[in-house]
Amino acid sequence: MTTSQEKLTVFILLKTLPAWLALSRESREKEAEDAIAAAMTLAGPFSFRFFDAEAFTATCTDVMMIEADSLMHHNFIMEAFRDTPLFTVPYFEIKEIIPAIEEGYKAYEALLESRSKRKGAA
Repeated sequence: MTTSQEKLTVFILLKTLPAWLALSRESREKEAEDAIAAAMTLAGPFSFRFFDAEAFTATCTDVMMIEADSLMHHNFIMEAFRDTPLFTVPYFEIKEIIPAIEEGYKAYEALLESRSKRKGAA
């Protein structure tokens, strides 16, 4: 049961590699901006956020959160990113990809409620 309102949120756990850390902070910012612009040009607009994690876990150094319109849209975003220096040099290694649906339990509860009402009306 999907709706046009439903978005796919994906958390991507990244590990920075020495090549990224060797860049100046200005160069890192430009590389990131260029990669995001390229992905948006190829895949279409999407929202994203970045989180620093290196001070809190050894699993990853950064978390990128992408909100896509669909599973296919997310696929296009990731394919576009894979063609950028972020992953071709590479500057980052993907450690884990965690897809999620925000408040998915609410949609499930609504489904249960609608089925319950239909049974009661029958």
